[in-house]
Amino acid sequence: MSRKQGRLAARFKQLAAEGRAGLVTFITAGDPNREISSAIIEGLPGAGADIIELGMPFTDPMADGPAIQASSIRALDAGQNMNVTLAMVKSFREKDDDTPIVLMGYYNPIYIYGVERFSEDAANAGVDGLIIVDIPPEEDAELRIPANKAGIDLVRLTTPTSDEQRLPALMGGASGFIYYVSIAGITGTKSAATSNVADAITRIRKFSDLPIAVGFGIKTPEQAAEIARVADAAVVGSAIVQVIADNVENNARTKGAPDLRESVLKFVSELAQGVRTARS
Repeated sequence: MSRKQGRLAARFKQLAAEGRAGLVTFITAGDPNREISSAIIEGLPGAGADIIELGMPFTDPMADGPAIQASSIRALDAGQNMNVTLAMVKSFREKDDDTPIVLMGYYNPIYIYGVERFSEDAANAGVDGLIIVDIPPEEDAELRIPANKAGIDLVRLTTPTSDEQRLPALMGGASGFIYYVSIAGITGTKSAATSNVADAITRIRKFSDLPIAVGFGIKTPEQAAEIARVADAAVVGSAIVQVIADNVENNARTKGAPDLRESVLKFVSELAQGVRTARS
């Protein structure tokens, strides 16, 4: 697919035509190693993932809970870095030119890599969007402008504390979709009430026509289905990463890789079933 067409826009248009929400799945690139991580990524679309969020491993993931923090450590210990992450995306694109990939993480690795260089290399690899959790909109122009120029969307985050005075600033310059963080806190902890999420989505829609994906705290197919009834997409991260961790503890890093991959994809299929039948 041409970069100008925009995989994210095309995917959300497709979802709207199908009358359903999407499933966004998160894993950390290189967890537990490049080979197994690449195999999982390649299998995600077939398991029902509509959009893939790929975490950029970082030594200090302050917005993430224990599961994703541990996944970053596993990936870094296995030699993951930005060059390898972009190479994994490029390899994925050789087999799948339709499924959007969004890199999620922190600004430091991008800054160290070089913002202009990163934007160009990420676009050439086939990255469609960025979610950078530690840059406020007032300060993201140094990344947003070169990223947008390269054809990469910068997804903005909103939270339960984003009121109607703050939302215009958050929406300005956003592209791709809006990521609503449904809880105040770190990833993989408590879950938000669906009624609260629905109210927040109504509030956000006053300021943006972009699709709204909801994440943080979604752990089961049932919870994913609840979110899929009110949002444009449900994001599941920590629960998937925990499946990887559980298998790693069973020595899957050195043997049993097919079992690890199949365990992850089975769980993703269950999540996808919940999301795809939520409105029927």
